This record gives sequence, C-alpha cells and structure tokens, in this order.
Amino acid sequence: MRRRHFISSVLCGSAVVAWPLPARTQQAVRMRRIGVLLPYPQSNLDAQRYLEAFTQALDQVGWSAGKTIVYEIRYSDGKPERLPALAAELVEAKPDVLVTYAAQAVDAVREATSIIPIVMAGVGNALGPGYVASLARPGGNITGLTLVGTDQAVIRLQLLQQIAPGLMRVAVLWNPNASGHRFQMKDLEPAAPGLGVVLQSLPVQRTDEIDVALRAAIQANAQGVFIMEDPMIESHRLRIAEFTLQQRLPAIGEFRPMAVAGALMSYGPTQVDLWRRAASYVDKILKGAKPADLPVEQPIKYELVINLKTAKAFGLTVPADLLVFADEVIQ
Repeated sequence: MRRRHFISSVLCGSAVVAWPLPARTQQAVRMRRIGVLLPYPQSNLDAQRYLEAFTQALDQVGWSAGKTIVYEIRYSDGKPERLPALAAELVEAKPDVLVTYAAQAVDAVREATSIIPIVMAGVGNALGPGYVASLARPGGNITGLTLVGTDQAVIRLQLLQQIAPGLMRVAVLWNPNASGHRFQMKDLEPAAPGLGVVLQSLPVQRTDEIDVALRAAIQANAQGVFIMEDPMIESHRLRIAEFTLQQRLPAIGEFRPMAVAGALMSYGPTQVDLWRRAASYVDKILKGAKPADLPVEQPIKYELVINLKTAKAFGLTVPADLLVFADEVIQ
C-alpha cells in the first residue's frame, strides 16, 4: 500500500530541514474483496434475505461495505449450467474470500480455484464429494457449514406421516447432482420400509424435468411428495407447491419458503442463520485464519413450518402437540 507523507520544509540559514507535521502520518485502509456466488435469481426475495443477513453480520464486526470491504456478487438465476462461468468470473476479480451455497455452486468455485479461501454458507454433504478432509480439520481451501451427520431426512418423512397418517406411497423429488440429496437418499431408502412407506424416486437435473417428474408421481399413484431442495428446485417452489395443491398431495419441503408457497409443511435448517454464521468464517479468514484450520460446523437452528391453510384444504387435522412444536403456523 502507498503511504502518504506530509512534509514541511523550513529554511534555516543555508540548510533545508524537513520536519514531520504534528498531524501524523496517514495510511490508506486496504479494501478487502468478497466474492459471493448466489445460485438463485436476483429477484428471489429469500436470496436477498440471506445476503442481507450475511452482510449485516460482517458489518457488525467492522467490515463495512464501501469502507473496508467490497462485494462482488453474481447470480445464476437458478440455472446450474451458469455456475462454472460465474465462478470463473469471480476468481478473475481476485477476491480475498469466495462465499457460496449448495453443492453445485461449491463444485463450480472449487473447480475455479484451489487457492482462494472458499466458505460454504451451507452444503448437504461436505465429506462425500471431498470438499474437506474431515469436519474437524478441513485441510484445504474450503470450510463452512454442512448438513452431513444430521438425520433430518428421516425426521421429515416421519413428520409428513404425523399429519397424513396412512401415507404409504411417497414421491421423492430430488437432484442427483446435489451431493446432499444423494446423502439424504441413502438415509431414506433403508428407513422407509420400517415406516411402512414405499418411495418413488423422481430425479430432476434440469428445470424442464420438474413438470415431467411431478406428472410421474400422479401416474404412480403417489399419496404424498417429499421435496429435497437445492437452489434449482427451490427457485421453482411456486410451481411445485401449486401442483401439490391442485393434486391434493401432502408435501413436505426442506426450507421455510416451500411451506410459504403452499406445501403442507417444511422442516430443516434456518437458512438465514446459516448465512449469518458464514460471515464469522469470512471474518476469521480476513483476520488471518486459514480455511484448513477452521472446523466445518453443522446447523444449530432448525425450523418447522406448518401451512394450516393447506392442511384444512386437504381435510387434514394437525396434531396439537405438533402445532405447539412448530416455529411458524401459516393460517
């Protein structure tokens, strides 16, 4: 960084003597650059909530936008195929840290750089794809938050059964490209028979496959829908929720926006909290910590959201103890 020295010259006899001004030497503040890859449309209001939680958390520890930090933000519009080019573009901007969310976005930034620190604001499985060597000692340039080691997938299936007893055939909407979804399927498949449930796998890798998968659920006489969410699926939650409403299919999603859109319920980590906690990783890295030494953490806040309006439309009675347990009930 260039230093600016302010010097006053005083003529004394035939010599020129330089005295520093009492005002003291000034040093320009080094601006730090944070690259953020959001696998959502920019118009997605929930994505803006996540970003706001992240930037506010950094501001609270002294990293103020325009003063000490600059954000480079890219949106994929919920299209996974755009992620590699956007990740490469962010790396070209030479950020101090890269931040992203969900497996396919992590894959993209991981492919783009093995040097720049990467913080995962959330990913289903950090171990299986080899993002980190271990949760305690990541060992590379990637750290952050993961759902690995949780049993939330089985819990969601049990919750769906509590509201819709007698549910025997459940269609599972998931993305095989998402490592966390593959991880959840490994949990669900052995657990389903013990719960008296037959699972119908509905894999979708592109947005144009979503409607085809949902129609397949009807053709197979599915009685409910289990929705695994990634940014692609989540970006089309209105279509998905509307379909389940029209077909009177009780559906459970992973995150709050799916229940708000009209699904029967959702249960999973609080996304705003994940992004807020991601900011603490960025703060530590900017202050000199190495991603390799920052343990990967799991969610600590989960939320159950029940859409009572949808339950009533389906003629379902939500158990009173479940209503008490819910973090939010949509009337």
